[in-house]
Amino acid sequence: MVTSPEPHVADTHDLIRVHGARENNLKDVSIEIPKRRLTVFTGVSGSGKSSLVFNTIAAESQRMINETYSAFVQGFMPAMPRPDVDVLEGLTTAIIVDQQRMGADPRSTVGTATDVNAMLRILFSRLGEPHIGSPQAFSFNIPTVRASGAVTVERGTAKTVKQTFTQLGGMCTRCEGRGTVSDIDLSQLYDDSKSIAEGAFTIPGWKSDSFWTVRTYAESGFLDPDKPIREFTEQEMRDFLYREPTKIKVEGVNLTYEGLIPKIHKSFLSKDREAMQPHIRAFVDRAVTFTSCPECDGTRLSAAARSSKINGISIADACAMQISDLAAWVRDLDEPSMAPLLGSLLRTLESFVEIGLGYLALERPAGSLSGGEAQRVKMIRHLGSSLTDTTYVFDEPTAGLHPHDIQRMNRLLQRLRDKGNTVLVVEHKPETIAIADHVVDLGPGAGTAGGAVCFEGTVEGLRAGGTVTGRHLDDRARLKDTVRKPTGALQIRGATTHNLRDVDVDIPLGVLVVVTGVAGSGKSSLVHGSIPAEAGVVSIDQSPIRGSRRSNPATYTGLLDSIRKAFAKANGVKPALFSANSEGACPACNGAGVLFSDLAMMAGVATTCEECDGKRFQAHVLEHRLGGRDISEVLAMPVSQAEEFFGSGPARTPAAHAVLRRLADVGLGYLSLGQPLTTLSGGERQRLKLATRMADQGGVYVLDEPTTGLHLADVEQLLALLDRLVDAGKSVIVVEHHQAVMAHADWIVDLGPGAGHDGGRIVFEGTPADLVAARSTLTGRHLADYVGA
Repeated sequence: MVTSPEPHVADTHDLIRVHGARENNLKDVSIEIPKRRLTVFTGVSGSGKSSLVFNTIAAESQRMINETYSAFVQGFMPAMPRPDVDVLEGLTTAIIVDQQRMGADPRSTVGTATDVNAMLRILFSRLGEPHIGSPQAFSFNIPTVRASGAVTVERGTAKTVKQTFTQLGGMCTRCEGRGTVSDIDLSQLYDDSKSIAEGAFTIPGWKSDSFWTVRTYAESGFLDPDKPIREFTEQEMRDFLYREPTKIKVEGVNLTYEGLIPKIHKSFLSKDREAMQPHIRAFVDRAVTFTSCPECDGTRLSAAARSSKINGISIADACAMQISDLAAWVRDLDEPSMAPLLGSLLRTLESFVEIGLGYLALERPAGSLSGGEAQRVKMIRHLGSSLTDTTYVFDEPTAGLHPHDIQRMNRLLQRLRDKGNTVLVVEHKPETIAIADHVVDLGPGAGTAGGAVCFEGTVEGLRAGGTVTGRHLDDRARLKDTVRKPTGALQIRGATTHNLRDVDVDIPLGVLVVVTGVAGSGKSSLVHGSIPAEAGVVSIDQSPIRGSRRSNPATYTGLLDSIRKAFAKANGVKPALFSANSEGACPACNGAGVLFSDLAMMAGVATTCEECDGKRFQAHVLEHRLGGRDISEVLAMPVSQAEEFFGSGPARTPAAHAVLRRLADVGLGYLSLGQPLTTLSGGERQRLKLATRMADQGGVYVLDEPTTGLHLADVEQLLALLDRLVDAGKSVIVVEHHQAVMAHADWIVDLGPGAGHDGGRIVFEGTPADLVAARSTLTGRHLADYVGA
């Protein structure tokens, strides 16, 4: 390992000491990290950065904080096992600011996620006219009325009990605070020419007569199961579609009958769409149309909440404003009695602007934010914090940022450090590596070839250290001498999605096109919202991959099917034997490879299954071999080794080899076939998705920031892959900020000039060379500096 002298460190009290870290692929790593400094962790994808920073240092800090609570309280907290490390000293409270999406709960918005909504509700409850009540009266997550008691009214000898109701929250009663209402296409739920007994339901999983839900309808007594649905009487149709929950008995079993429409709402529409299985999501997309609520006009709020205003602005108006405009409105409010609240509100809104998110509105659903936007929103609450000597941990905070915005992010990281905090950053961008006080470079390779510290020291030392990162730190792609000629054009006319301003643009086909611009300028709106989703367009966005610890690259890509069939053919047995989720699973651990011990109020413990020694399969399954290897040995192979294994010799399997070739092409050659998806980084999951979709027979590929999570050395490999796609006759459209990708493009479409309502226009379209020569946009000036023009 190469080191360089550190001028800052005084004594061991100023250090976080890690000795013998072995989490995931770490190889007994021992390092000393200076406190109250900005330390950047670098290395190729899969080298062990996240394993060291998040799964060891931050995880142990959080686990030790949890242990300060009583055993009773710990019973309600997520169990956190101790990281595999010998010694961890000098830890301080860790605050993790990662790129995990903020969830797709329809009730969560940018405003609720940052407490800005809470401050606005207080403001309007004090200053709004007419006055309608407490802050809760402005909340779309609290119902408008509730029963508050019973009043007995006597008229002669008759007594009537009446409920009295109290105004409570600000939720719109029509959409229940969601802002949208759904319209269900009944033709997607059933075939009305058939009876229920004939299998009329076309809902996924509802076809079987033995399925209890279907039997509940058939044997409810409310309708005739042998009559075609289109012949139902008016009463039967009401009971079939809308009946309130009613207790019934089917074969002596107590069940609840419910109309089909409320049943669909509970079974499908109340769930996170992204968590659905693909076929269920496709069904919901076909059957359900969501429209803005006509009663609240999509604001989520009751009429009373919208009626109370400050200087003509309601809380709904405020939440719909671009945050930069809202900050200006708050700045103009002059109310001495509310000065502390107004000051706090203004500082938070200005933090949005400072961090490059001034183009957002508070009403924006939190689940619609990109990973980079979500991480920056999480930063908001920490920027004004008075905490010091805290450890802040960031996961690629520059993800999704234009070079112009990276400079602002760097200043924010330095501000956190200058307040006396330790800042740990996992990062690939050279602009952020350059501001580090201390650098830890992991590698030298990825997966089993990584997990070691190759360098510790200063940025200058890294440049001279000879590591992969050091050698590539000053890499600069150059403009191409010649660009490809387009074979046609994809016409977009009058695009108005989100902030786009009636945009007309022709996107060339048959070439590599890069769509760029500052964050919030309208890039994704143009590419994902305006390009017709017709046959032949393969869109690979940044939506997360869902999967359990049983899911892995082999199962996700469909590779395991080919492998199982090859094993079955070679041994004359059933393919199901070679699935750890089916017949071949070890009965002791059910194919998980580990046994989980629930210790109630203490953290659970996972131990390797003694029956299968962690191999997940029954012993007799492992006696079957292909090319001299059993199924567990094959799943333990890295992609690069498996590609060779299935490419020739007795194990030659063309279908498996084709999938492995694509995985290697996107830079995932180091991943093992059986590695759980839950252990993959965001960048690795993005490239896994790309490798899978490359098999689609599309003519146009649309990629959303494919360099996310890529090391400097891997960007060149990605560019070669994009070139191969174009040379094979594909059209490739890339939304990207990375200057190396811009320089390599045949054509650039630059949006701006700013973000939000300051963007949404085409400010340049042409070749990279013309963009550099003109220097007429922010992108042009940064690209010119990058290529040294």
